[in-house]
Amino acid sequence: MKRDLREYASQTNTRLVVGGVLLLFIVGDGLIYIIYGQGAALFGLFCLGIGLVPILLIMLALTVIDWVVKRADRE
Repeated sequence: MKRDLREYASQTNTRLVVGGVLLLFIVGDGLIYIIYGQGAALFGLFCLGIGLVPILLIMLALTVIDWVVKRADRE
């Protein structure tokens, strides 16, 4: 059985990022809901969502750049 350590590292990083974001949304917004109420929790979700937009745009740009570089290497 072969071990692909790059794939394992990539998979682990992905799981850590997803877990961190879920923790931020669930625990963070849950605490806002408990302390300040439903209206503040909804606004907290809105702010967290808006805060994710630049991160997602950067990830998209890096994915496109990676795709272009891999495609150029084949030619």
